[in-house]
Amino acid sequence: MGFPRRRLPWRGGLAWLLALVAGAAGAAGTPCSRDISAPVAPTGASVIIEGGNVSGIYPDLLRSIGPRNGCTILFPIVPRARQVAMFEAGKADMLVPATRTAARDQIGIFVPMMGHRATLISLASDRPPITSAKELLERRELRVAVVRGFDHGEQYTALVKELAKQGRLFTEVDVSAVARLLNMGAVDMTIMGPTILAGAIAHEPRVNGMLDKLRLEPIPELPWGQSGAYISRLSLSPEDQQALRELLEQAAKSGAVMDGFRRYHRPDILAASVRAH
Repeated sequence: MGFPRRRLPWRGGLAWLLALVAGAAGAAGTPCSRDISAPVAPTGASVIIEGGNVSGIYPDLLRSIGPRNGCTILFPIVPRARQVAMFEAGKADMLVPATRTAARDQIGIFVPMMGHRATLISLASDRPPITSAKELLERRELRVAVVRGFDHGEQYTALVKELAKQGRLFTEVDVSAVARLLNMGAVDMTIMGPTILAGAIAHEPRVNGMLDKLRLEPIPELPWGQSGAYISRLSLSPEDQQALRELLEQAAKSGAVMDGFRRYHRPDILAASVRAH
């Protein structure tokens, strides 16, 4: 299954985002009492970091809709694992994008933006298909790379732990590093959302042409879940939690997130990993 190399014109597309959310913006929501810290890491088209500049579906949308609600959101750049650790320690006000998990629900308020699932991703070959986690664990010759800090639920975590026990797991700091390993043949497979990998490939010149070689294999142990944003219960006052909840729910109702994915990716990759929630 191949994917064309496309770049979403984010700077020019910001006007589109503003127009899209204008109808949902209506009256201004509850203002935030202070600047909101939402650390970010490169995450496909969701968060794009180039030369220290932060753009992508979520940052551009939040920058456009935040001031309408009296909220200024800042986007410090950190590795994904640190982004998650900061949120878990109450040192970040938001975690975006994020897959919904039971552990995160204990410390944050989740606002869904879309349905999402991870799949097995490899380069096209004549290898027999893998249809379950059991089959993957039995194929001990296959090396698997993942991104530190990614969490696609309990079954994903259990699978990754077992792969680590078998000595077959490579853990990298970001998606681009995984793409390079896969392209070089240093690993055989990765586990993540296809839109995340495809977005990273589009901004990584060293893996030019890789999109056309991707092979996606969904397995039942990696089911559909919800993706969106978490608001911290640890770092924010109840009033600021409510302000951000109003802001994010407004963004979700606007449809801008799903429309951004549709503009960036062709239908087959979306069908494998993203759908309206």
